[in-house]
Amino acid sequence: QVQLVESGGGLVQVGGSLRLSCAASGRTFSGYVMGWFRQAPGKERDFVAAILWNSGSTRYADSVKGRFTISRDNAKNTVYLQMNSLKPEDTAVYYCAATQDTTGWYVRLSAYEYDNWGQGTQVTVSS
Repeated sequence: QVQLVESGGGLVQVGGSLRLSCAASGRTFSGYVMGWFRQAPGKERDFVAAILWNSGSTRYADSVKGRFTISRDNAKNTVYLQMNSLKPEDTAVYYCAATQDTTGWYVRLSAYEYDNWGQGTQVTVSS
């Protein structure tokens, strides 16, 4: 079991930026797929971005392409989500997720494919 701790959420104006962090407790992320998801009130938990820790391969939801960047820091065992040009529709609770990378190439996009979750961090974009 991997324990995930998110940080970096907050209140930002439209067009602003935030960087979310997700750190692992107890083990390294090597060999894992790391994902960011978000959930707005009354809505499903949606895929935002994911990265294969070993290869660095990434995938993004169409709604965030060109604005968000997922990255990882091996030395800090931390995955980041840099969010730029934020819009009101980006307002949600953002969750970090992890699951073992069993293929080396498949970047998992569904929340059902992840079995470790952080507690979530609120991002609010005001207009």
